[in-house]
Amino acid sequence: MYTRTIRLQDTDAAGVIYFTSALNICHEAFEDSLIASGIDIRTFFSNPDTAMPIVHTNIDFLKPCFCGDQLVLHLSTHQLAEDEFEVRYNITAVNKSERLIGQATLRHICINPINRQRHPLPEELVTWLQRWSLAMN
Repeated sequence: MYTRTIRLQDTDAAGVIYFTSALNICHEAFEDSLIASGIDIRTFFSNPDTAMPIVHTNIDFLKPCFCGDQLVLHLSTHQLAEDEFEVRYNITAVNKSERLIGQATLRHICINPINRQRHPLPEELVTWLQRWSLAMN
């Protein structure tokens, strides 16, 4: 579970959360879950042999969300292949009776950043995937 208050910088001209801001907040929740699992993200994300680019995203907004709203994100992980995984997010708003306001998915692949070839996920990430795979089930 990750909690975040929507700031003015997160909103668009209509005053609602901008879709890229929502995806960034999902990524914050991803990083927070890595930390909660004991992964040193500084070391993890600076590994010269491994990169995990996002290759697909989608987000569906079910209700509007405004500056000052407090969001709670619940994530669930799914390993799709030995070198691919996705993270799904249920986004609720505390000040809207914890109603589901959105759902997002971010899909990552694991590559060698030098030759850009896919390779298996690092063991610590596989452990993280297993820990969070039942989070929303």
